[in-house]
Amino acid sequence: MENSRQHPAFEAVFKPGNLSFGLVLPLTRAGETRPDPHAQLYFARLADRLGFSALWVRDVPLNSPDYPDPVEHLDPWVHLGALAAATDRITLITGAIVSPLRHFIHTAKGAASVDYMSKGRFLLGLGSGDRPGEFRPFGRELSDAAERFRENWERISALLNKDGRIDPSGTAADPNAEIRPRPLHGNIPMLAVGSAGQTIGWIARNACAWATYYRPLARQRDRYAIWRAAVQKVDPTKSPAFASSLRLQLEDNTHAPTRQLGLGLRLGRNGLIEELLTLREMGAEHIMFNLTSNERPAEAVIQELASEVIPQFR
Repeated sequence: MENSRQHPAFEAVFKPGNLSFGLVLPLTRAGETRPDPHAQLYFARLADRLGFSALWVRDVPLNSPDYPDPVEHLDPWVHLGALAAATDRITLITGAIVSPLRHFIHTAKGAASVDYMSKGRFLLGLGSGDRPGEFRPFGRELSDAAERFRENWERISALLNKDGRIDPSGTAADPNAEIRPRPLHGNIPMLAVGSAGQTIGWIARNACAWATYYRPLARQRDRYAIWRAAVQKVDPTKSPAFASSLRLQLEDNTHAPTRQLGLGLRLGRNGLIEELLTLREMGAEHIMFNLTSNERPAEAVIQELASEVIPQFR
């Protein structure tokens, strides 16, 4: 997808030398397992108004012991439809659709529909899934996930980014059957979320960006260096778009020390800004804040990020 950098929704999130910020939905407080969907729409509208660049929605078909987070998740396509109607500017991203568990036509149709409803504000993030207990009820095996991910990526990309009539499986009964509506800007940029069982070279050749989990700075720096080398091997002129999640517990005390959490940090605002400045210097272009299990109200954290953190990176 050579023209992804010219796609308005992609450009709003990924700009070389810039660091943008998003929120992972749902936002929850400590002990909350059933988020109020109306409150989540309020947070989405608030983030849209306050200058966040993206809202990320996860795909969790089943809650089980394999998925230790007990929080209930809406179906991602239903959720995205509501977000598209509730917001005006902010980019909507799946982080990620579990591609091996969904038919590629359904995924392409959902992506095209959200793109249309949001007036072109959608990016499609795909992952392979990693929980055996989630695969078995679908009659799938986790051992096949990486191969199915590659196959579905090719088919979804063809349906969304070409003429909508290409069926790589060769099984279409009607050669004129096509995915409608067509993407508003001619294509929908596709992101790889996690490694998805693929080599870094495969991701560099096929994805317009790579989104990965939080790691301590030294490890993340090494991760980004591998990604940059892989992208530039494919195309020396191409800028490596890189996003990272960050589970965040932002304390009231601005000077609170930094403590490691699973997949994130607990710290004060000053420490957070230092962390983010280092990530930007490293080459990261987008950070998605995961505000789960916070002791503070989500609105207070969003307001502080918008008024005291985001302006440091404009």
